[in-house]
Amino acid sequence: MENARYILKIFRGHPGNQYWEEFELQNEPYANVISSLMEIQKNPINRQGKKVEPVVWEQGCLEEVCGSCSMLINGRPRQACTALINVIIEETKNTTITLAPFSKFPLVRDLIVDRDSMFENLKKAHAWIDVDSTFDRGFGPKISPEKQEMMYALSTCMTCGCCVEACPQVNAKSKFMGPQIFSQVRLFNANPTGMHQKAKRLHAVMQEGGISDCGHAQNCVKVCPKNIPLTDSIAAIGRDTTLQAFKDIFSLPDRE
Repeated sequence: MENARYILKIFRGHPGNQYWEEFELQNEPYANVISSLMEIQKNPINRQGKKVEPVVWEQGCLEEVCGSCSMLINGRPRQACTALINVIIEETKNTTITLAPFSKFPLVRDLIVDRDSMFENLKKAHAWIDVDSTFDRGFGPKISPEKQEMMYALSTCMTCGCCVEACPQVNAKSKFMGPQIFSQVRLFNANPTGMHQKAKRLHAVMQEGGISDCGHAQNCVKVCPKNIPLTDSIAAIGRDTTLQAFKDIFSLPDRE
């Protein structure tokens, strides 16, 4: 495969004016989608031999940690930095690879979309831990190894948007917040300090577009690049919001 050529078929353009454009590239050892886009950027000549504007995309860490290079690769939401060309060709038995921007977020240009809605939802859900005085004394609250393991898995979320893109409940007619927010609520509520804001977080996901709007399609967990147990979190938050609703009805105090 090293001496073969392959085609990147890219759905690019501006909002209201998108089109497919193909670029033919020489296959190199360990090439991935990002390195391929960099080659196009250096010499933006399409398959018709016409020099065009370089394709634009987002990238950051190049090691599947930042989540910025999310895009649709052969129709599947994933990170471009870990999408190896030879692996894709071997899996699909096809030397044409399609790239497209996510469809559930506002398009900026070419392969870049605006994921601000995900970060706004994190704000709504109070997805952080308020500072207390324990760390000033050189230590934090004790957390069991079992809980640490669960929390670590949830903490690897990159806010990349893959789960949102794959979720059928996220569409133009829905206000659904998306699957990722429930794992973050679960993460911060599991923290001994963060649990003091548990009711506030649960109320945020009990509103319109929250946990009750989840259709349980389970697409999210299939595409998550970090293998976060998203469906487990959805089930856990579903239970917690039910208990919170009963507490609200009967004016029961929150246990800390």
